[in-house]
Amino acid sequence: MPALTIDFFHDVVCCWCFNISSRMRALAAEFDLDIRHRTFVLQASPAEMAARWGTPEDARETILGHWAVCRQVSDRPELVDIDAMRAAPFDYPHGLIAALGCKTAEQLGGQAAHWDMFDHLQRSHLTEARNIADPEVVLHAAQELGFETAAFADVLEDPETLRTVETDRQYARALQVRSIPTLFVRETGFRLVNGPREDLAMQLRAALRLVA
Repeated sequence: MPALTIDFFHDVVCCWCFNISSRMRALAAEFDLDIRHRTFVLQASPAEMAARWGTPEDARETILGHWAVCRQVSDRPELVDIDAMRAAPFDYPHGLIAALGCKTAEQLGGQAAHWDMFDHLQRSHLTEARNIADPEVVLHAAQELGFETAAFADVLEDPETLRTVETDRQYARALQVRSIPTLFVRETGFRLVNGPREDLAMQLRAALRLVA
């Protein structure tokens, strides 16, 4: 079976990315996929959050409305804790620090480490209602995943890591990626349509037939 390479554009704050990440983990093993993780930061600062959503209160309520829709079609709805995030004592977080954490993990441990960090931070965000815009939360996740904290912090703060996030942004522009999750199949130029696991599997089978 020929392998497919898939560029997976995602943001830790994105509940829809949470739904598809677990599905793609199972499909990656079933179809021998090469998943290449790409950060796609929706908002990179409190100022960008305000420009997109308005007040912090408005941002929280609007985004949690999206969570509610997403949870209805999730394979793991019990892990999306809307009430906990509504009660959290911080403004709804932007995604830049978490993206830097994912790219740091990638630099230290490759694509598998990026995915592990992404999933870990999504659980911190969606399930535990932690502030993933706080570098200490990212460093705690790194420690739990087995990274040496000081070495991880050095890479997290390195300007080169921020440049890798920008490189992913430029790649997204080149592919005309405007929303997430986006999964781009390199061999066919097609994008997977987000949906249940079996729908995704059908699309992958079709892609494999094209490249066979």
